[in-house]
Amino acid sequence: MRFQDQAVLVTGGGSGIGQQVCYAAAREGARVAVGDLDLEHAETTAASIRERGGEALALRLDVADPASVTGFVAAAEAALGRLDVLVNSAGIREVVPVLELSFEDWQRVIGVNLSGTFLPSQAFARRLVALGRSGRIVNLASTLGLMAAPQRAAYVASKHGVVGLTKQMAMEFGGLGIRVNAVAPGVVRTPLTERYFQDPEMTETIRGIHALGRWAEPAEIATAILFLAAEENGFITGTVLTVDGGWTAGKRM
Repeated sequence: MRFQDQAVLVTGGGSGIGQQVCYAAAREGARVAVGDLDLEHAETTAASIRERGGEALALRLDVADPASVTGFVAAAEAALGRLDVLVNSAGIREVVPVLELSFEDWQRVIGVNLSGTFLPSQAFARRLVALGRSGRIVNLASTLGLMAAPQRAAYVASKHGVVGLTKQMAMEFGGLGIRVNAVAPGVVRTPLTERYFQDPEMTETIRGIHALGRWAEPAEIATAILFLAAEENGFITGTVLTVDGGWTAGKRM
C-alpha cells in the first residue's frame, strides 16, 4: 500500500473532499490526523476509520489561527509518531457581488482558504526541516484558481492565491526534500455546494459546463490528491492538477 504506516494530516477532514482523503489514505495504510473546526465532524471521520481497523485521531483545528495550527501539527506528530503528508482541504466560499461584499466576509474567506493553506504548510514544513525529513504537501485549489466566476471575488482571489503559493513553496522547499502540489477541481458535490443541487436549473447548468456532462464526487478528487502525495510520483512538484471533467477545456458555443 502506498501510504503504509505514513502519517497523513488533513485539514477540513470532517466532511467533503477532506473526509474522502482521510478514508482513502487510511485504506492505503496511513495513520491519519483529521483536523476540522468542527471537532464532532472530525471525530465522526476518525471513528469510521478506526471501525475499519485503521488508525486515526480527531483534532479541532482553526486553520486561520497560527496557535491552533502549530498545536495541530505537534499533536499529530506526537500521536502518530511521524509526519509525511499534509493535505490542505479546509475551505469556505461566498456568493456575493463585488459591490456588496463586506470586508469582513472578504477577510473570512481569504483567512480560511489562503492563510489557512499557508499556516499549516509553514508549520508542517518547519517541523520536517527540524527533523531532517522529506514530505509532501497537497493543496486544494479550484478551477476558480485558474479563471473567474460571478459573485465569488474573495473565493476566486483566495484560490488564485493558493495556486501561486503552491508554486512558491514548491520552488523554496524543493531543495529541502518537500514536494508541494495542488488539485484544481471543477464542481464537486459536497456539503459546501449542496444547495446548488436543490435547484433543477442550476443542476443542469452544472452539467452543461463540464465536458463529461456531470459533476465530480469527493472521492474522485481524493484519488487525485493521493496521486500527487504518493512517493512514487517523486518528480512532480509545483504542479496544479486540473480535475474538472473538461470544464476549462473550452466552452460549448
